[in-house]
Amino acid sequence: MACARFASAKRRRGLQRLVPALFLLGLAAPTAIGDGAHGPQLAAPKRSRPAEPIGPGYVAKGDQGPLVVDVRIEGLDDEHVEKVKSEIRTRAGRPLNEKLVEDDVRRLNATRMFLDVRPMYHEVPGGVAVVFHVVERPILHYVEYVGNEKIRDKRLAERTGLKVGDALDPYAIAEGRRKIEELYAERGFSNVRVEVFEGNKKGDRGAVYLIHEGPRQRIRKVEFVGNTITTDARLKTQIQSKPPILWVFKGYADRNKIDEDVDRLTAYYRSLGFFRARIGRELKYDKKNKWVTLTFYIDEGPRYKIRSISFLGNRKFDAEELRGELELKPGDFFDQALMTQDVGHIRERYGSQGYVFADVEADPRFLEQPGELDLVYNIDEGAQYRIGRINVRIEGENPHTRHTTVLNRLSFHPGEIVDIRKLRASERRLQAS
Repeated sequence: MACARFASAKRRRGLQRLVPALFLLGLAAPTAIGDGAHGPQLAAPKRSRPAEPIGPGYVAKGDQGPLVVDVRIEGLDDEHVEKVKSEIRTRAGRPLNEKLVEDDVRRLNATRMFLDVRPMYHEVPGGVAVVFHVVERPILHYVEYVGNEKIRDKRLAERTGLKVGDALDPYAIAEGRRKIEELYAERGFSNVRVEVFEGNKKGDRGAVYLIHEGPRQRIRKVEFVGNTITTDARLKTQIQSKPPILWVFKGYADRNKIDEDVDRLTAYYRSLGFFRARIGRELKYDKKNKWVTLTFYIDEGPRYKIRSISFLGNRKFDAEELRGELELKPGDFFDQALMTQDVGHIRERYGSQGYVFADVEADPRFLEQPGELDLVYNIDEGAQYRIGRINVRIEGENPHTRHTTVLNRLSFHPGEIVDIRKLRASERRLQAS
């Protein structure tokens, strides 16, 4: 039986309080014991009780518990015994390990095959029998989808992941409903409704979903209102919601994707220095409710300028030397792409002098006056490194290139201060050779 996806947190906390243990004194000599139904029956137990913490009266030799004589599972169909046994690490012939039994309980619960798992101990001649008493979940005898015309049962089953023989888990069935709605939304059915007809009530033997697909909706066109700094064509490259290709392929109106496009446009404007930009969207449907005009409303707000650029942590190079290599200058509008490029320039500057692990982070600091910010580069120079031994490793089934051939194409030698520019140039030279 396949595993379901959920187990009650309350039930797990209850099981974790069942700490397995055994209070035994004067163990008898080991006795030959069979293996349940496939051998001689286990000797009649003297006592049987749930696992409890080992009391102070128990003394174990070498910190080892009593010998485990047998491990059994009760409350399980024969066809599932071997599968469940593979999850249990407690073994006959080994000393009892409380923590291992706890782990076994957690592993069995993680399979989602059971409503309850309780470890029990039976004192027997020669040691103890560990019995896991389990209560199985009911299984799915059928999974049906009713009302779907545009999406086949097979595709819905792939999305929900529910199969006949799985544990009947109400949470997994409810999650399947959400996944079906998500799939339909991706295909342009924004008004789909999915109900669980069977599978969430006591006594249900399967899962049945009732699906009202509603009309499929596609995007007729995308418009932008309020943009002044960039064109509609440029903004369209930042979003995923687009009209169908040749008015036939894709172009579905996916609400989730449209909301993500709002976030993408907001991030784009902020990368250009419009840190107060706000984006809204509106969907207008035609009379048949099949085509949508998507409009994004943009409030750009002020564009921030850089008032000053400073550096913290720089000791190897002075600020003026570093500032001279930057693309962004005081008085320029903030541009995240250029700022990222400048971070790379600073790192390369340090890397050329052996500081190959120098860390540079840009920190825009907003001022009280709207529209201005100070840009601070925090620098952790690290240590300066030299070239040590150069190792050449040539891979392939029958390599024939000599190591000296590789070394002759390098522009650095052992003992030199590392220059990452020389490293990159040597790499390009080797790739081209």
